[in-house]
Amino acid sequence: MRSLKLAACTAVLALAACSGGNKAVRADEGASAGERVAENIRQKQNGNETLTEFDLNGDKKPDVWSYTVSAKNAEGKTIERLVRKELDLNWDGRVDISRTYDDREQIEKESLDLDFDGKVDQVNFYEKGVIVRKESDLTSTGKPSLFRYYEKGKLVRKERDTNADGRIDYWEYWEGDQVDRVGEDLDGDGNVDRWTKNPNSEG
Repeated sequence: MRSLKLAACTAVLALAACSGGNKAVRADEGASAGERVAENIRQKQNGNETLTEFDLNGDKKPDVWSYTVSAKNAEGKTIERLVRKELDLNWDGRVDISRTYDDREQIEKESLDLDFDGKVDQVNFYEKGVIVRKESDLTSTGKPSLFRYYEKGKLVRKERDTNADGRIDYWEYWEGDQVDRVGEDLDGDGNVDRWTKNPNSEG
């Protein structure tokens, strides 16, 4: 079933495209960086937005919703600038991915409903169109419990709240596309108590 969902995601996304340091972050610092994720993924249309609907699978029902606003380009000409896009990946009539775009129409935030319940499970953040962070709710608490950090599009660190107490207690540092070392907070004080080094790491 999961493979079918992933296949559907891949197909719709393809069609829609056509239209680190050594110091561990304290647990309280990492947790406070997250925002609430379990919100409705479908957002209301703003008064200044123009909505255009697309039917990509030919079932006469929209599966992509594109929102634009009137803006001026560099030459002072009025254009319709993309600010938001919503996608229905499994064609059930409900939004599964919501994306927002900056003034240059580069993606800056992406909210995902991974279990198709209408609620946000993961939020991806971008800078100049490049992924910098992913926040996921793995504990069904409505708050992110897994944080993934990227540099130049590559994963460099993972932080996780493994016991759903709102504090980070597990860290992974990545080097050369593999885990370099793992830190664990065993007593809940927000500091790493045990480091485990990957023997195969080049770092």
